[in-house]
Amino acid sequence: MEKWNHTSSDFILLGLLPTNQIGLLLSFLIILLFSFTLFGNSGMIYLIYKDPRLHTPMYFLLSQLSLMDLMSITTIVPKMAFNFLSGQESISFLGCGVQSFLFSTMASAEGLLLASMAYDRFVAICQPLHYPIRMSKRVCVKMIMGSWILGSLHSLAYTAYALHLPYCRSRAINHFFCDIAAMVPLACVDTWIYEYIIFVSTCLFLLFPFLGITASYGRVLYTVFHMRSQEGRKKAYTTCSTHLTVVTFYYAPFFFTYFQPSHLRSATGDKILAVFYTILTPMLNPIIYSLRNKEVLRAISRL
Repeated sequence: MEKWNHTSSDFILLGLLPTNQIGLLLSFLIILLFSFTLFGNSGMIYLIYKDPRLHTPMYFLLSQLSLMDLMSITTIVPKMAFNFLSGQESISFLGCGVQSFLFSTMASAEGLLLASMAYDRFVAICQPLHYPIRMSKRVCVKMIMGSWILGSLHSLAYTAYALHLPYCRSRAINHFFCDIAAMVPLACVDTWIYEYIIFVSTCLFLLFPFLGITASYGRVLYTVFHMRSQEGRKKAYTTCSTHLTVVTFYYAPFFFTYFQPSHLRSATGDKILAVFYTILTPMLNPIIYSLRNKEVLRAISRL
């Protein structure tokens, strides 16, 4: 019963920002970036919904990417900003579990969705005659549902287990959100098997979609290189480079976080990398797709 009482009590988030004027300035900057992210991703979803010319599998998948980015940053930044501005550091046990589950779901599902987007470009460029069949509305919906469901199950499995661990040591999480990797070391039981399972499952969720993306774009680049039409080649390069930029922003921080040797990792370094995939990447994605996609720019001008 004593262990359960420890488990059910609040956690403490040590946060990201220093408690001084620089921290206050950075907090307002983060709130500004959060506002831009809300506007950019909401605008992208609305644009795709309103413009009939964007009712294609590629943009349907893009609208889901914007929705995931929107949910991911909304899960973390409001609580982080509230804690800093109010001087509080606590987060309830239930709130920590919900935050961890939602963020992990978005992170897992987004990797699978990026792989689906890469497959969409592969079929469109390499097998255009088969595109209406291989990327039909039904197939597109299955890809999206699969991304959400698999991401949710992956997150639920180890979030639920982490919340059942007895936390009888310090409840201070050295992070600005409830990251499972930062929570588990606080447990008063041996968790090396669980930590190993987390590492392996996370690597699989990163590597398999990454391999699919690499294979798809390897074939796409080969096909584009042998195109006779210079205009078609330019359009294909522009579309692919936009998506590859988004893929790079998604994968780079995660690879540095999970594949860096343990003796080189630090809590401060992990928090800095987390800023990239929790705040900067969701903000940059709609900007990248807007500035480098002529169809989106035309839709904005029409709207």
